[in-house]
Amino acid sequence: MKKGRLLGRFLQIVVVLLGISFLTFGLTYVAPGDPVRAMYAASGTIPDEEILEQRREAMGLNEPFLVQYLNWLDDCLHGDFGTSYSLNRPVAELLLARLWPTLKLALLSLLLMLVVAVPLGILSAVSKGGVLDYLIRGITFLGVSLPNFWVGLMLLYFFGVQLGVLPVVSSGQGFDRLILPAVTLAFAMTGKYTRQVRTAFLEELNQDYVTGARCRGIKESVILWRHVLPNSLLPLLTMLGLSLGSLLGGTAVVEVIFSYPGLGSLAVDAITSMDYSLIQGYVLWIALIYMVLNLLVDLSYGLLDPRIKKGGR
Repeated sequence: MKKGRLLGRFLQIVVVLLGISFLTFGLTYVAPGDPVRAMYAASGTIPDEEILEQRREAMGLNEPFLVQYLNWLDDCLHGDFGTSYSLNRPVAELLLARLWPTLKLALLSLLLMLVVAVPLGILSAVSKGGVLDYLIRGITFLGVSLPNFWVGLMLLYFFGVQLGVLPVVSSGQGFDRLILPAVTLAFAMTGKYTRQVRTAFLEELNQDYVTGARCRGIKESVILWRHVLPNSLLPLLTMLGLSLGSLLGGTAVVEVIFSYPGLGSLAVDAITSMDYSLIQGYVLWIALIYMVLNLLVDLSYGLLDPRIKKGGR
């Protein structure tokens, strides 16, 4: 990627983050509820109105909207996302503490998905129009159709309750507690990625270089594994980057079902307790993750495909 384009992407990230921060702060500002009252309610005490007003004044909540936003934005630029009203801890500390469990879950689910989706997609493409192709496409249709919460509950019931081979509550500690939520997340992604691998593989098989290689007598296995496979998997990088960003943002439904201590469950707790500082920091965090991962994917294209680096298609 050229330096000018790279600088443009960084400026784009800054502009988008500023827009998201303004919208997020504005929505939480007009949201119903009193954060100071919620903060005291979380500690089990409800003081009189005079103390509440003094606390609002000390926290700057009586300032005009634009002043509050600029003060909050200045703190964010210095790494201070505020303090959680419900947990009475710095928002940045809470987000970082939940990042590692979510990262483990995201990477394991992506690994499980790739191990299954890539071979199935290749088999479906190679056997196009055959029984195996229709069977795999039917399985992927089932995987895409079933919602995550239903798959998670079924896995929890059979393997956690009936068979008792895996723990019901996933505390984030230990590999066995990652299996059920990771399989749940990988299930739906497998169907989607299997279709994408099949489509990309079929497109590469129809390219002229494949026909030329076959005419020169090159073995079919060499054509498939050394030429078609690398070229067909390259377009999936964008999807993988977006999927990783989505998973790092926390998959709230799955994390709540398995009581997994990730970013998604943290966001749900923040919403139910009207913890606006935590909600603002979480949304800004997710936006930053998405944009940085998207930039890294674009940079990786130039490294993996010299044609893109030289400005080709």
